[in-house]
Amino acid sequence: MSIIQHTDGLIAALFTPLHPDGSVHYELLPALVEHLITNGNSGIFICGSNGEGPNLTLEERMRVAETVITAGKGRLRMIVHVGHASIAEARKLARHAQEAGADAISSVAAFYFKPTSVQNLADCMTDIAAGALELPFYYYHIPSLTGFSVDVLDFVRIAEKQIPNFAGVKYTAATLWEYQECLNYEGGKYDVLYGFDENHLPALSMGAKGCIGSTFNFAAPFYLKVRQYFEAGEIEKAREQMLFCVEMVRVVVQYAPIPAQKAVMKMLGFDMGPCRLPLAALPDDQYQALHRQLTDIGFFKFLATGEATHDHP
Repeated sequence: MSIIQHTDGLIAALFTPLHPDGSVHYELLPALVEHLITNGNSGIFICGSNGEGPNLTLEERMRVAETVITAGKGRLRMIVHVGHASIAEARKLARHAQEAGADAISSVAAFYFKPTSVQNLADCMTDIAAGALELPFYYYHIPSLTGFSVDVLDFVRIAEKQIPNFAGVKYTAATLWEYQECLNYEGGKYDVLYGFDENHLPALSMGAKGCIGSTFNFAAPFYLKVRQYFEAGEIEKAREQMLFCVEMVRVVVQYAPIPAQKAVMKMLGFDMGPCRLPLAALPDDQYQALHRQLTDIGFFKFLATGEATHDHP
C-alpha cells in the first residue's frame, strides 16, 4: 500500500496558546480543534512556524502533539512538524509523532547550520524521516524563514530514491511556477501542499487540492467559498472572494504576523495569550487598530454572513 495520500481541503497551521506567564496552555487545545472542525478544516499542522514550534522545548512540542492528536484523531488529518536545528532532535520528534498517532510528519531544513546542497538537504531529511518510517514524510519548503532555498523539483527527484516514506512537500513560497512543476511531477505522484494563503486561488488554478495556511485558523470559511466558486466554474465570484482574502492578509501583515493572528483569534473568543520571545504580543494600541481595520473591510460581517462584499470604503 502506498504511503502517499493526496490531501484535499484546508489544513490549519495551528497556533500554540500560551498562558500569560508564557507556559503552554494545553487545556485550550481541544477547544481549538473543535473550532477548526466547525469551520470546515480537513486537517491540522502541529507545531509549525505559526505554532511557534522552534520556540518550544522538545517536551512541550511532544505534549502539544499528543493533546491535539487525542482531541481530533479520526476527524482531522494530523501532520506534526518535527523540524529542529538538531537533526537528532528532529528524529526524536518524528519517532514520538509516530508513537502518538500522527497521520504524517514534516520538517523544515536546518536553519542554523544550513544544508550546503540539494543532496545534503535530502540526506538531512532522510535521517529525520527514518525516525518514523510508518508515516508519510513531507519536506517543508519555507525559505523566507529558514534562509535556505533550493530547487524543490531537484529535491523531489533525489528524495524519492532515498526516503522510503517520502510523500510530498509543504510548499510555502511564492514561486508558483516551481510549485506547479512539483505538483505535476510524474503525473502528480506526490502530495504537494500549498502554503501561501494569499495565493490560494492561483494555486487552485494550477491544480492544488490540499493547502496549509495560518489564516485558516480563523478564516477557513472565506477560502472554502473561494474553492466553492472555483470548482463551480464561477471564476469572477471566486476572484471577488479571493480579493477579500488578500485584503485581509494585507491588513494582518502590517503587524507582526503571528502575534497579529493570535490577536484575531482573541477577537473571536480564543485568548491565545502572548508569544515566545523574540516574538511579542501586539501592544493594546495595535490590537485596537487591527480590530478597526478588520471591521472596516467587513471581516466580522463576512464571518456572520458567509459572503464577501466590496461595499466598504
